[in-house]
Amino acid sequence: MVMHEVFDGDDRKQRSLASFRGGAMVRRAYAQRSVFEVLLPDADKLWDPTLRQIDAILDDEPLVDLIVEALTRRHPLSARRGRLGTPAAVVLRMLVLKHLYQWSFDECEREVRGSLVYRAFCRIDCERVPDAKTILRLALLIDPAVLRRLLERLTELARCRKVVRGRRLRVDTTVVETHIHYPTDSALLADGVRMLTRTTARLRARVGATAIRFRDRTRSLARRAFAISQRSRAATLRSASPVREQNKARMTALYREAMRITRAVVRDAEAVVATVSAASSGPEAGLRERLAQTMGLVRRVIQQTRARVLAGDIHYPDKVLSLVEPHTEAIRKGKASKLTEFGKLVKIQEAENQFITDYTVCPVRVPDGELWRPTSSATSSSSAGRPGSPSPTAASAPRRTSAWLRSTACAAWPCRAVAASHARAGSGGRCAGGPVAKAESASSSTGTDWRGVAIAAWVEWSAGSGSA
Repeated sequence: MVMHEVFDGDDRKQRSLASFRGGAMVRRAYAQRSVFEVLLPDADKLWDPTLRQIDAILDDEPLVDLIVEALTRRHPLSARRGRLGTPAAVVLRMLVLKHLYQWSFDECEREVRGSLVYRAFCRIDCERVPDAKTILRLALLIDPAVLRRLLERLTELARCRKVVRGRRLRVDTTVVETHIHYPTDSALLADGVRMLTRTTARLRARVGATAIRFRDRTRSLARRAFAISQRSRAATLRSASPVREQNKARMTALYREAMRITRAVVRDAEAVVATVSAASSGPEAGLRERLAQTMGLVRRVIQQTRARVLAGDIHYPDKVLSLVEPHTEAIRKGKASKLTEFGKLVKIQEAENQFITDYTVCPVRVPDGELWRPTSSATSSSSAGRPGSPSPTAASAPRRTSAWLRSTACAAWPCRAVAASHARAGSGGRCAGGPVAKAESASSSTGTDWRGVAIAAWVEWSAGSGSA
């Protein structure tokens, strides 16, 4: 208890001196270490081996510098004024734990608070654990530019430790789903009315525009949306034809009423926005901008609902799938467990040991066949510390026949196996176990673009021979 009071006194003294002198308010780490080393001399045996390796990597000072730089940009004077914030090392390590174990922010706070190992890993020890809201707000400061620089630094560390050599390249795509409910037209209309009503009420209370008439229509639309969901269950092919047609007609009438209510809410919101000056600042300007953005999305939802429900155009382009995450797209990758995924397509570039050296968030959905670019090999080579070799493009590739490509592709490949081995050698001296041969056997049923396979083989062989 005495030692804890001494630590609290030192911390208060440090804060007062920093505030008096105008020193740095963004800390790298806590000044005092914990008494765990005295109470638990063998606490290091409780650590997981993987967690210990991650701990050694996160001790890198440039990584902490990137987080410090991000935290100083929170406010214009965050570096010199205000109270002492959460140290950068604590923010970095808690976010790593959260993503490592796929926790929510509340779970991360609870697990770190109740574990001595996690406290030591996060460099918190006997200090107070940041709550979930604090970590959430600090995590928003780590934007894509900071993430890119963190990845570049980690790739440099992997290259220095010989984990990545840049001799292999694997490009794949995955879908990162957004946290939204299943999008339906009725649910989107209900979300739009609820968000417009809530934001408009806040803006009216802020600017004092209570004289403007505004009606809360949230319950009215919620009843229509519930009725539509109930009718849609009885409008399937399992129902009799007359019952199905009757339910569809009733659903169309309910959709018309829902769109009428939504348009009335949009008109009321426009009247409130018109009373707020465009030159306003502070919270009023933020609420006005948010209300204007929501009104634009709700108008798009009304248009797509009219086209899909009334006109029968189910292939309406640029559909809005979420008002909170408007960038969400409907993506189908042929998965049997989940036919349609809602999120964004991310292209991942991996080197040896499944180490991600580069990633790209595709702004729009593109076919997987168009994601291969010759610059990806150069990017992998440069990130792994090797100069990128000039890569041929489809226009500059020699036009050869398929028979020539099949006979020479594997012969030109620098196979690590013994070329003269009878167990692996095929007809004409071609390696039966090379990558091109495997690609041929894997895609023999659908046909193989031998020209593209040969180009890809030549690109990787050029990159490998350039570093030798």
